[in-house]
Amino acid sequence: MAAIKPLDRITSKFTDVTPARSGEYEAGIRAPRRSWSAATAAAEDSYKAGVAAAAARGAFGKGVKAAGDAKYQKGALEKGVARFGPGVALSGDDYAKGFKPYHDAISRLSLPPRYARRDPRNLQRVAAVATELGKIKESMGK
Repeated sequence: MAAIKPLDRITSKFTDVTPARSGEYEAGIRAPRRSWSAATAAAEDSYKAGVAAAAARGAFGKGVKAAGDAKYQKGALEKGVARFGPGVALSGDDYAKGFKPYHDAISRLSLPPRYARRDPRNLQRVAAVATELGKIKESMGK
Protein backbone atom coordinates (compact mmCIF):
# COMPACT_ATOMS: atom_id res chain seq x y z
CA MET A 1 0.00 0.00 0.00
CA ALA A 2 1.13 3.53 -0.65
CA ALA A 3 2.61 5.39 2.31
CA ILE A 4 0.72 8.56 3.17
CA LYS A 5 0.46 10.49 6.42
CA PRO A 6 -2.84 10.20 8.31
CA LEU A 7 -5.53 12.62 7.16
CA ASP A 8 -5.69 14.41 10.52
CA ARG A 9 -1.92 15.14 10.35
CA ILE A 10 -2.22 16.46 6.80
CA THR A 11 -5.19 18.62 7.77
CA SER A 12 -3.43 19.85 10.91
CA LYS A 13 -0.35 20.87 8.94
CA PHE A 14 -2.57 22.62 6.38
CA THR A 15 -4.38 24.67 9.04
CA ASP A 16 -1.28 25.29 11.20
CA VAL A 17 1.32 26.09 8.54
CA THR A 18 -0.58 27.67 5.65
CA PRO A 19 -1.95 30.66 7.62
CA ALA A 20 1.65 31.80 8.17
CA ARG A 21 2.05 32.14 4.39
CA SER A 22 0.07 35.39 4.11
CA GLY A 23 3.31 37.25 3.30
CA GLU A 24 3.77 35.03 0.25
CA TYR A 25 0.12 35.62 -0.67
CA GLU A 26 0.65 39.38 -0.51
CA ALA A 27 3.90 39.19 -2.50
CA GLY A 28 2.16 37.19 -5.22
CA ILE A 29 -0.55 39.84 -5.53
CA ARG A 30 1.93 42.72 -5.59
CA ALA A 31 4.31 41.12 -8.10
CA PRO A 32 2.45 38.47 -10.10
CA ARG A 33 4.22 36.30 -12.67
CA ARG A 34 1.45 37.22 -15.10
CA SER A 35 -1.15 39.92 -15.26
CA TRP A 36 -4.28 38.83 -13.41
CA SER A 37 -6.61 40.26 -16.05
CA ALA A 38 -4.70 38.68 -18.96
CA ALA A 39 -4.55 35.24 -17.29
CA THR A 40 -8.19 35.39 -16.26
CA ALA A 41 -9.36 36.47 -19.71
CA ALA A 42 -7.36 33.59 -21.20
CA ALA A 43 -9.47 31.20 -19.10
CA GLU A 44 -12.71 32.31 -20.74
CA ASP A 45 -13.21 29.06 -22.69
CA SER A 46 -13.09 27.00 -19.49
CA TYR A 47 -15.40 29.45 -17.80
CA LYS A 48 -17.90 29.17 -20.65
CA ALA A 49 -18.03 25.41 -20.22
CA GLY A 50 -18.88 25.75 -16.52
CA VAL A 51 -21.19 28.73 -16.68
CA ALA A 52 -22.69 28.58 -20.16
CA ALA A 53 -25.41 31.20 -19.75
CA ALA A 54 -23.14 33.93 -18.39
CA ALA A 55 -20.43 33.18 -20.95
CA ALA A 56 -22.94 33.25 -23.78
CA ARG A 57 -23.72 36.86 -22.97
CA GLY A 58 -20.03 37.73 -22.45
CA ALA A 59 -20.41 38.66 -18.78
CA PHE A 60 -17.10 37.11 -17.73
CA GLY A 61 -14.87 38.89 -20.24
CA LYS A 62 -16.68 42.18 -19.74
CA GLY A 63 -16.24 41.97 -15.99
CA VAL A 64 -12.53 41.20 -16.20
CA LYS A 65 -11.92 44.08 -18.60
CA ALA A 66 -13.94 46.49 -16.49
CA ALA A 67 -12.09 45.54 -13.29
CA GLY A 68 -8.53 45.52 -14.61
CA ASP A 69 -5.45 44.83 -12.54
CA ALA A 70 -5.67 47.94 -10.33
CA LYS A 71 -9.14 47.14 -8.97
CA TYR A 72 -8.21 43.49 -8.44
CA GLN A 73 -5.01 44.34 -6.58
CA LYS A 74 -6.71 46.98 -4.41
CA GLY A 75 -9.42 44.57 -3.28
CA ALA A 76 -7.06 41.64 -2.81
CA LEU A 77 -4.55 43.68 -0.80
CA GLU A 78 -7.15 45.43 1.36
CA LYS A 79 -9.27 42.35 2.07
CA GLY A 80 -7.43 39.21 1.06
CA VAL A 81 -4.12 39.53 2.88
CA ALA A 82 -5.74 39.91 6.31
CA ARG A 83 -8.33 37.19 5.61
CA PHE A 84 -6.04 34.56 4.07
CA GLY A 85 -4.65 32.98 7.25
CA PRO A 86 -7.89 33.02 9.25
CA GLY A 87 -9.80 31.74 6.23
CA VAL A 88 -7.45 28.79 5.84
CA ALA A 89 -7.52 28.08 9.57
CA LEU A 90 -11.31 28.00 9.49
CA SER A 91 -11.42 25.66 6.51
CA GLY A 92 -9.79 22.62 8.12
CA ASP A 93 -12.98 20.56 8.29
CA ASP A 94 -13.89 21.39 4.68
CA TYR A 95 -10.34 20.62 3.59
CA ALA A 96 -10.41 17.23 5.32
CA LYS A 97 -13.83 16.40 3.87
CA GLY A 98 -12.77 17.36 0.35
CA PHE A 99 -9.41 15.58 0.48
CA LYS A 100 -10.64 12.45 2.27
CA PRO A 101 -11.72 10.50 -0.86
CA TYR A 102 -8.32 11.17 -2.45
CA HIS A 103 -6.46 10.33 0.76
CA ASP A 104 -8.37 7.08 1.06
CA ALA A 105 -7.65 6.18 -2.58
CA ILE A 106 -3.92 6.89 -2.24
CA SER A 107 -3.69 4.88 0.97
CA ARG A 108 -5.23 1.83 -0.78
CA LEU A 109 -2.92 1.93 -3.81
CA SER A 110 -0.35 -0.75 -4.48
CA LEU A 111 2.30 1.15 -6.38
CA PRO A 112 4.79 -0.34 -8.84
CA PRO A 113 8.36 -0.58 -7.52
CA ARG A 114 10.49 2.53 -7.18
CA TYR A 115 13.59 2.57 -9.34
CA ALA A 116 16.72 4.72 -9.32
CA ARG A 117 16.34 8.46 -9.47
CA ARG A 118 15.27 9.74 -12.92
CA ASP A 119 14.52 6.21 -14.12
CA PRO A 120 11.61 6.60 -16.57
CA ARG A 121 9.90 3.55 -15.05
CA ASN A 122 9.15 5.68 -11.99
CA LEU A 123 6.54 7.43 -14.11
CA GLN A 124 4.43 4.28 -13.75
CA ARG A 125 4.01 5.24 -10.09
CA VAL A 126 2.83 8.71 -11.08
CA ALA A 127 0.47 7.23 -13.66
CA ALA A 128 -1.04 4.86 -11.08
CA VAL A 129 -1.77 7.74 -8.70
CA ALA A 130 -3.09 10.01 -11.47
CA THR A 131 -5.37 7.29 -12.83
CA GLU A 132 -6.82 6.49 -9.42
CA LEU A 133 -7.35 10.15 -8.50
CA GLY A 134 -9.04 10.74 -11.87
CA LYS A 135 -11.45 7.88 -11.15
CA ILE A 136 -12.30 9.38 -7.75
CA LYS A 137 -12.90 12.81 -9.25
CA GLU A 138 -15.10 11.40 -12.03
CA SER A 139 -17.09 9.32 -9.54
CA MET A 140 -17.93 12.56 -7.71
CA GLY A 141 -19.17 14.13 -10.92
CA LYS A 142 -16.30 16.59 -11.25
